Amino acid sequence: MAAMFTCCFGCCGEGGSGHIPLKEMPTVQLDTHHMGTDVVIVKSGRRICGTGGCLANAPLHQNKSYFEFKIQSSGVWGIGVATQKVNLNQVPLGRDTNSLVLRHDGSVYHNDEEKNRLPANSLPQEGDIVGITYDHVEMNLYLNGKNMHCPASGIRGTVYPVVYVDDSAILDCQFSDFYHTPPQGFEKILFEQQIF
Repeated sequence: MAAMFTCCFGCCGEGGSGHIPLKEMPTVQLDTHHMGTDVVIVKSGRRICGTGGCLANAPLHQNKSYFEFKIQSSGVWGIGVATQKVNLNQVPLGRDTNSLVLRHDGSVYHNDEEKNRLPANSLPQEGDIVGITYDHVEMNLYLNGKNMHCPASGIRGTVYPVVYVDDSAILDCQFSDFYHTPPQGFEKILFEQQIF
């Protein structure tokens, strides 16, 4: 019996509290390890400016993901999803099989092909919020919370949120605490260990 207490107390360590610290869950943000060479990321990984593209630090593993971008300053920009093979120094994106993006002119491109287009009277302007849903088949776009009924598909493999800027554009990413309620069934991006 004394051996049991010795082992039990000995395991708690000499001077140790016996508590195991919990790991803090990472925050989804723009990934400074996966960005173009002339890109600047500020505001704790939420704002992009400069020239080029950047991936988020979390892939879209869950079935239905939602995220938003706010256009802080207009210019040339694009938002959507991309694989890690995308060339983040070559804008605009959407020229190859590694990205599917909405461009600032309202066109949606993948593999150098226009997949869809926003209505002419619904082009995102400075101050607008563009929401994106992705369900591993189709990307859909929302402008200030309104469904634009502008689906696009074709990208394959593991994808990440992507954003690119040029010509003085500045965009802010919102991966949680959204401006608009995500569509039913869609939720913020979860890291793989949060899914299980």
